[in-house]
Amino acid sequence: MANTSFLALWLEAPLQSWGASAKFYRRSTLSFPTKSGILGMILCGIGATGKQHFMLQNFVDLDQTVLSYKKKNLLNQSIPVLEDFQVIGAGYDSNHKWESLHIPKTSTGAKPSSGGSRLSYKYYLQNAYFGVIVEIPDNLKLTIERALTMPYYGIYLGRKNCIPTDFVYRGIYSSKNLAEKKLEDIAEQKELLKEFTVLDGVHDGEIVNIQDVPTQFGLEKKYVERQVTIIRS
Repeated sequence: MANTSFLALWLEAPLQSWGASAKFYRRSTLSFPTKSGILGMILCGIGATGKQHFMLQNFVDLDQTVLSYKKKNLLNQSIPVLEDFQVIGAGYDSNHKWESLHIPKTSTGAKPSSGGSRLSYKYYLQNAYFGVIVEIPDNLKLTIERALTMPYYGIYLGRKNCIPTDFVYRGIYSSKNLAEKKLEDIAEQKELLKEFTVLDGVHDGEIVNIQDVPTQFGLEKKYVERQVTIIRS
């Protein structure tokens, strides 16, 4: 197994959205960042497009830990979730070669008789704070550092309209404990308290199965399942 290090990320924004199994017209969010979302952000910074089989294989068996923080006066309240909706498929000319591709079709692929407009529901975490520790191969350290400090494509927190409002990259460390110490220091400076921790594997806490380990990006995305434990502070 290749030698690894630990990447520390700080995720802070008015809106974040981390979907694991959401599809089609209702896009929900988990209460914490997914592995697919974090790796997608890293690959955006690298400028790596398409399927990226080989790049993603580097991370399939590596650890990810999430630390969720809150303002002290909000510790006993759940993170507010914003429900947004958009109308898609409206205003396109069905007789135009390219515009017609944006009109939702029926299950058989035929043009809809009603014009094709659909409501799309999307959900966002509001004013959330996360520290994320990602185990990374040592041979990708410099590539990832450059990707997150001078990104090729803009990085975002789950969806493109979720723009970070503080520095995301917080260093690469030789141990998980050092990376966690850095994130705890940031939280203390911001007067935040830890609400919960999400660990890979089975521990004492709430065990959840999520389909969020990407093995292929691009037009046809593929994922495998992992088991995580949510430990409340």
